Amino acid sequence: MQALWMVWASFFFATMAVGIKYASQSFHTFELVFYRGLVSIVFMAIIMRARGTPWRTPVPGMHLTRSAIGVLSLGSWFYAIAHLPLATAMTLNYMSGIWVAAFIVGGALLYGRSEKQGPLLLTVVLGFVGVVLTLRPTLDANQMFAGIVGLLSGMSAALAYMQVTALGRAGEPDERTVFYFSVGSALIGVVGIGITGITPWSQVRWQDAAWVVPIGVLASMGQWCMTRAYRKGATLVVASMQYSGIVFAVVYSLVLFGDDIDPVGLLGIATIVASGIAATVLRARALPNTPAEAH
Repeated sequence: MQALWMVWASFFFATMAVGIKYASQSFHTFELVFYRGLVSIVFMAIIMRARGTPWRTPVPGMHLTRSAIGVLSLGSWFYAIAHLPLATAMTLNYMSGIWVAAFIVGGALLYGRSEKQGPLLLTVVLGFVGVVLTLRPTLDANQMFAGIVGLLSGMSAALAYMQVTALGRAGEPDERTVFYFSVGSALIGVVGIGITGITPWSQVRWQDAAWVVPIGVLASMGQWCMTRAYRKGATLVVASMQYSGIVFAVVYSLVLFGDDIDPVGLLGIATIVASGIAATVLRARALPNTPAEAH
């Protein structure tokens, strides 16, 4: 039953992506990163105070690294959502599990330990076959850059998960990790706004502005449910259930935005989901301390 928390987390993240899709019509990526971080700071501060979690951390450098990589992933994902069909952007971000497998295979090859990496390498290859199938029918020529950014979001998310795992081993409470990531998001968002400028409120549609607070709340709820799922549930089951987020995204993409995803594109999405789940299982058997995916 605990794995159902991951289904809820996936639902919240997919719904947050809907909000990003709408809000991006009035706000640029750095503004969305800032607003998402600001709302999450307030939400997580309330949680930390209620649970009596200390604000002071003994590993500020680790939080700094996690925030930098995490915001790179977050910003890339928000940009992909704004410029690609929702299901495509979600699927590329959920490539993170396959990127982790690719890092493991690459490390094994580097250190001459490739003899047992064949099955894991196969999941990586299948994952990228899924990418080709997914992008071919859905991307126009002017969307190719956004597709590359979407792939970057998945790659950087994989690195961020490794940082989260390291923070957990260092004894950092989950809520403090999420809080400082939110702080990093808001700060980097402010820097980005200082460079690119801020959208005048006179040019903002109220329908888009209405999503600003829900985006932060949904992101925080997703993180909260995800944390509970991994703490209480079986890791492999939980990590597999996270791919339900792609199913939610496909439904949203078709119903809310009228995106045209033909059978080849759906086959690509299914291939990525299958290879991601297989990579999770194989990683857990070979290297039980590698991070499981979660957004």
